[in-house]
Amino acid sequence: MPWLSLIVDSDAEHAEALSEALLELGALSVDLLDADADTPDEQAIFGEPGEPPPGVWQHNRVSALFDSHQDVSAILRNASTIIGIKQIPQHRIETLADNDWVRLTQSQFEPIPISPRLWIVPTWHTPNDPNAINIVLDPGLAFGTGSHPTTRLCLRWLDNNLQGGESVLDYGCGSGILAIAALKLGAAHAVGVDVDLQAVIASRDNAVANQVNEVRFYLPDVAPLNSSEELLAGHLYDLVVANILTNPLRMLAPVLANATRQGGQIVLSGILEEQAQEMMTIYQQWFDLNAPIFEDGWSCLSGRKR
Repeated sequence: MPWLSLIVDSDAEHAEALSEALLELGALSVDLLDADADTPDEQAIFGEPGEPPPGVWQHNRVSALFDSHQDVSAILRNASTIIGIKQIPQHRIETLADNDWVRLTQSQFEPIPISPRLWIVPTWHTPNDPNAINIVLDPGLAFGTGSHPTTRLCLRWLDNNLQGGESVLDYGCGSGILAIAALKLGAAHAVGVDVDLQAVIASRDNAVANQVNEVRFYLPDVAPLNSSEELLAGHLYDLVVANILTNPLRMLAPVLANATRQGGQIVLSGILEEQAQEMMTIYQQWFDLNAPIFEDGWSCLSGRKR
């Protein structure tokens, strides 16, 4: 049986109410996404440490799934009336063929070669090279599966530059992929921090799946402050990596710089190519930076603390 997918653009004021109304009127599922994703206007949905989350994005894309027999246009009209929208928002309706959705989803995620010796491998695949460093990772709710250019840029930097024995801070750890990769590449221990509880949970699960033990993942405001083996107030790291977005990287610059020991290194990504120079200007206050590396419109910055 085919399905119908309704895609609606909505502002921040009405996005959540529209999602709830569509569910009440028969939607099988509803997703809420940032309509500005992968653009300079992309917005982080979670607040920074000590701040409340900002809620929904400024420009939202509501995606709802319906049975094929439902009158989706009428449902959207009714939902708009319920939440007090007089004019039906811009939208489109697509037909989805009936498929084995699990198999179809899995088929979209093949093993990802980061380098000749480093691969990202979903659990349903056999590694292409069993002798390589294979990071077991499935697509999930947290960012970072190796498929995005920013993640690949950071992974390649780790593969090319880790010497072994480093202490690593992964700020904005997402799936935990960078901390896990650092350990598999020889780092001594790692700490991952993320403002999203789901990311922390996913990172812990991924660490177990990859059999890495020398890593801990925390929310920023609940990281322990009384253990020399954990994230300490004022603790310095050999390497700080942050694959997030330009706005939080701008705000967090003093925090990330203070977490890096003198002579230690920093790796930053989640930065659009046209934003690289601005970020270099900010971080040059503390670091001697290398030339940025670019891929598909994204950049990766790295440098050593003076």
